[in-house]
Amino acid sequence: MKILYIEDEKEINEWLRAELTKAHYEVYAFKSYHEFKEHHSEEITFDLAILDVMLPGLDGFSIARRLKKEQTDLPIIMLTARSQLEDKLEGLSIADDYITKPFQVEEILARMQVLLRRFEKDEEVISVKHLEINLKNKTIINTNNNQEILLTQKQYALLNYFVVHGNQILTKEQLYEAVWNEEYIDGDKTLMVHIRYLREKIEEDPSHPEIVETIRGIGYRVRL
Repeated sequence: MKILYIEDEKEINEWLRAELTKAHYEVYAFKSYHEFKEHHSEEITFDLAILDVMLPGLDGFSIARRLKKEQTDLPIIMLTARSQLEDKLEGLSIADDYITKPFQVEEILARMQVLLRRFEKDEEVISVKHLEINLKNKTIINTNNNQEILLTQKQYALLNYFVVHGNQILTKEQLYEAVWNEEYIDGDKTLMVHIRYLREKIEEDPSHPEIVETIRGIGYRVRL
C-alpha cells in the first residue's frame, strides 16, 4: 500500500512516517505540495493520502481538492490542530476522514484500515439501504422486490460518485464538476433537478429521502 503523506512539522512528519513504515506501508512523505510535485513520479499511484491542513503554500484543503480531481477514488485523511466545527465540516466536505492533533498512531492506523477497505479496488457490490449497487456491471437492484432500477447516464454517474465517496459530505460544486466535467455556476438548478429525479427512482419515499441526504448549507451525502 502506497501512502502519500504531507506534513510540514519535521518531528511529526518523521515520527508518523516511521510508524507507518513499521506497519508495512510504503510511505512517500513531503513537507509541502511544492516539494511533492517537484519529487513525485507520475507513475506512482497512491492508495491513500494523509494531509496536514496548515501547510506552507497550498493548504491541505486545496491539495485534497486537486488530488480528488486527479484520482476520484483516492481516500484522504486530513490532520489538523484546529478542532472547530466549521473546520471539521470543511474537512469532511472534501476528504473522507478528519483527525485532530494530537493523535495516537493506533487511531490513524485504524482509520486508514477502514478507508482502505471501503475503497478496496476489487469491491464490486455495495449495499445502501434497500439498494444493491453492482459497480462492475452498473446495475442497481431494489432488494425489496428484486427489481432492477433503471437510471439515465447522469443519474447513474451521480449515484456512483456518491457511493464511491460514501459517508463523505459532497458540495454542489464537487458533484457538478465530477459528473458534468464543467465548472459549477452558482444558481444553476441542473444538479438539483437530477438529484430530485434520482431520488424518485431510488428512495422509498422521495419526499423524505434516506439514501441521498441533504446537508443543509453544504451539499449532499450517502451513508454506507
